[in-house]
Amino acid sequence: MRAVQILAPGEAVFVEVPKPTLQPGYALIRTRHLSLCGSDIHTFYHSPQENYPLPPGASGHEMVGVVEAVNGAAGPLKVGDIALTLVRDNRAMAEYYLAPVEHVLPLPPGKPVEELLQAQQLGTVIYAARRLPNLVDKDVAVIGQGSAGLWWTFMVRRLGARRVIALDLQAHRLQLSPRYGATHTVHNGEVDPVEAVAAITGGQMADVVVEAAGEIDSINLAIDLVKRYGFILYFGVPRVGKRMPFDMMGLFRKCVQCQTIVGAMADPGQSCTHMALELLATGIADAAPMLTHRFPFDQVLDAYELQRTRDEGAVKIVIDMPAP
Repeated sequence: MRAVQILAPGEAVFVEVPKPTLQPGYALIRTRHLSLCGSDIHTFYHSPQENYPLPPGASGHEMVGVVEAVNGAAGPLKVGDIALTLVRDNRAMAEYYLAPVEHVLPLPPGKPVEELLQAQQLGTVIYAARRLPNLVDKDVAVIGQGSAGLWWTFMVRRLGARRVIALDLQAHRLQLSPRYGATHTVHNGEVDPVEAVAAITGGQMADVVVEAAGEIDSINLAIDLVKRYGFILYFGVPRVGKRMPFDMMGLFRKCVQCQTIVGAMADPGQSCTHMALELLATGIADAAPMLTHRFPFDQVLDAYELQRTRDEGAVKIVIDMPAP
């Protein structure tokens, strides 16, 4: 089968590798669609230098495919199902992937497959949202309005936030934010974000800040935007190595609570992803507005570059695999 292999930061090629061999308790999935997110860029450009070249298939992890074979008790899963496949090792940027059957979730009917694919990322947001304090009648700032940030905007509004302040450097992403629940938008490429949030909150600043971009500037901006004794949730995968400039004194003096969160696949029964699928299938959550670009697998390297630059109005990029 064909797979992508990342050889060095920003450098990748297509390689031929053996098709996975079916094992007990696993399902063989023929990849149909993938989508990209910020963590793909972290893997592609910012993995530890000693990790390159990365294993074939990195960095694919948002994937739906067709169940080609199952070995073992699969419950409702059967050959021919189109299923959201949760990818623990981020190695699904390939024509086939082998997954434990408990990580293969048949898709509900009623919505396009590429929209239901977004349940993977929405599920991680729901999983992380469990760590938030009570948001009812609170002011929440969400830094970054890529697909993850838009899902955060959606979630914090549903959880009762009074004001949801969406911030991004890209105007085209902020245009989507009100559709996902933002009450205010701040284009921090043009205005001072600290002054803007102060004006919106009457000088109080945000009760809660969700950092969903992973850039050095945005990680530190979260400290400037949160009020004293507030709460910061760091969700965006940092696009740096092990160390970075960090405003520790600013964090220290504000006496804030600070939470990082990864590991949504540890969720028992994948309940958060099942909830995300239900929200998308019923239309409560709408992924369609954020799906801005599609690339065939042959052009996935161009897709990675567009994901990195965020140009051309890009928000969420879908990769289409060739027909069998």
